[in-house]
Amino acid sequence: MDLLNLYGESAKTALGFFWKSGWAFVLGYFVSGMIQAFVPKKELTKYMGDADLKSISLSTFFGAASSSCSFAALAAARSLVKKGAHFVAAVAFMFASTNLVIELGILILIFLGWQFLAAELIGGLVLIAISSLLIKWTYPESWLQAAREKVESDDDGLTEDFDWKKRIKSKEGWQLVGHKFVNDWKMAWEDILIGFTIAGFVAVLVPESFWTTLFLADAQHLPGWLVTLENAIIAPFVAASTFIGSMGNIPLATVLNQNGVLFAGIMGFIYSDLMVPPLVHINAKYYGWRVALYIAGVMFVSIVLTALILNGLFSFLDIVPESRREVSQITQFKIDYTFWMNLIFIWIAGTLVWLHKKYMQTHEMKMMDMESGGKIKNIAVTLFIIINILGLSAFVYTQLF
Repeated sequence: MDLLNLYGESAKTALGFFWKSGWAFVLGYFVSGMIQAFVPKKELTKYMGDADLKSISLSTFFGAASSSCSFAALAAARSLVKKGAHFVAAVAFMFASTNLVIELGILILIFLGWQFLAAELIGGLVLIAISSLLIKWTYPESWLQAAREKVESDDDGLTEDFDWKKRIKSKEGWQLVGHKFVNDWKMAWEDILIGFTIAGFVAVLVPESFWTTLFLADAQHLPGWLVTLENAIIAPFVAASTFIGSMGNIPLATVLNQNGVLFAGIMGFIYSDLMVPPLVHINAKYYGWRVALYIAGVMFVSIVLTALILNGLFSFLDIVPESRREVSQITQFKIDYTFWMNLIFIWIAGTLVWLHKKYMQTHEMKMMDMESGGKIKNIAVTLFIIINILGLSAFVYTQLF
């Protein structure tokens, strides 16, 4: 294929990723909006001040009921710390809110299959358990106390108290669901755009030999355990180099799966969304660099150990995924269940946007002020939009001429 054809095919593949998962995003954020609107959180934060099982369990539940946006996860965790939550609870919340949420689970099921979904859920709990133990064993008290003082002046939105039974029956309650839905999309769409675009171009342009070399897929002379260990260790660095958040890295994980990367490497890649440089930098803004790097270190060790444990468990149960899902099959445009589901959920999304507008008409307030990736990310988003528009134009041109 010539350069123009490759460019057009890459953009079409990126769009195909989003087409395949569009309805899942709407469903996931709709459910997330209902949970955020109707589940009172004020009482939960009272019990997160210790590094015990109750605190970690509540943080995990609270995180799973939150948005999967990585930037939102960090901002909400900061608010929990400000309210007195232990750092163990804050890290548990971050992992849960980016690995145990419904929208991510649906996406993994569509792109990777049920084995990966099961691994994501089981591994998410293992990940939280390991990171909690690591922090308890290595807790740098003076560092974290200084970090807590650093966020004392921060505001948060977790003090809300209400009667959920009344709210769920009210018009304003459902308008709030629409408001939360739009907020989640505003926080996540940049990661989705960047992640899906990178995945589309990588799927077409990067040869299989690159991945097989990087992840030792053809290293027959090396023992299997060593290759598995290498995959688990290198995956977080590959994830960090993509700068992609939690929802955006699933299509790229599909590309890795297609190109023979081991199960441990793929799971390590999926779990590493909180280790990308923009997120580490935001944690540094919140808590200072030494605490941000400490958290990143805890996450890295936890991710590697979790990936290895999952690989051992699934190998023992003989359910390690072996079939490779072809990206070209996943990203096809045709009249199938995806087409009809997208039509239905476009209507649902439109209704939720309308509810959001109604909510804003009766509440003189700004959109939730969450952290973003800053100027560099804004420039990247603009660039990726241009790349996609030109790429789709190239695809249309090559099809017509």
